[in-house]
Amino acid sequence: MEEVLQGFDVTLVNDDAAAIASRFLAARRTADGLSDYPGALPDTLAAAYAIQDQAIAEWSHPIIGWKVGRIMPPLSERFQADRLTGPIFIRRDDGQDMPIFAKGFAAGEAEFLLRVGTTPPAGKTSFTLEEAADLIDVVHVGIEIASSPLGAINDIGPMAVISDFGNNNGLVIGAAIPNWRDSGFEEWDVRTLIDGEEVGTGQASSFPDGAIGSARFLFELMAERGIALMPGQWISSGAVTGVHDARPGQTVAARFNDYSVECRLVEAQPE
Repeated sequence: MEEVLQGFDVTLVNDDAAAIASRFLAARRTADGLSDYPGALPDTLAAAYAIQDQAIAEWSHPIIGWKVGRIMPPLSERFQADRLTGPIFIRRDDGQDMPIFAKGFAAGEAEFLLRVGTTPPAGKTSFTLEEAADLIDVVHVGIEIASSPLGAINDIGPMAVISDFGNNNGLVIGAAIPNWRDSGFEEWDVRTLIDGEEVGTGQASSFPDGAIGSARFLFELMAERGIALMPGQWISSGAVTGVHDARPGQTVAARFNDYSVECRLVEAQPE
């Protein structure tokens, strides 16, 4: 990851990043749609994260966590990274409504949600899976609501996803998993349903190094970016059953062994 994030002209990137970030934020504030990527698409992870950093600096809401998503081959080889991240600003509890951008992209994703219990040590840039797990205090079942004003965000790819808060619009927090370290939760069969119809199944163990691997990725990337993770922040560890398109009025439900969590999607309103 280090060689990917270094080696670019910060001044040039920041000039472009500010304009692109402002266009994404304006669309989010007005709950409007974007028909095209609002500028020149970045061609490096560093440039994409520079846009994200600009947007975070301009957004007045506190960060309650970070989503982790996948970068699939062949792009994972090109960018030397198999995951990406973006900030999370909205939290809801099981059964509550979740806003989505009706004029853009929206999807529901069944995910294990890991809560940061201890701030990673300052200056530490590499973690084992065990060290990453030691920084987590609880694991919950949950749903990530992926949504962006840019309707083609996933079709355009990871540079667009990173640019707009990782294509995230919130988390739905379900039940905590007791004794999560010994529960084998990464091997659990997970199902996602939309309006009661099953749309995907999977296991977190299908991720490289599982859900804890997502936490390790985040700890290392945040250290590279100089962003401190705080106790109580959430890590949405990745879509276990895939990304499932959805629209306002639909109910997204996720089943994790004997646990379940759901939400109803509603149209986001202008701020």
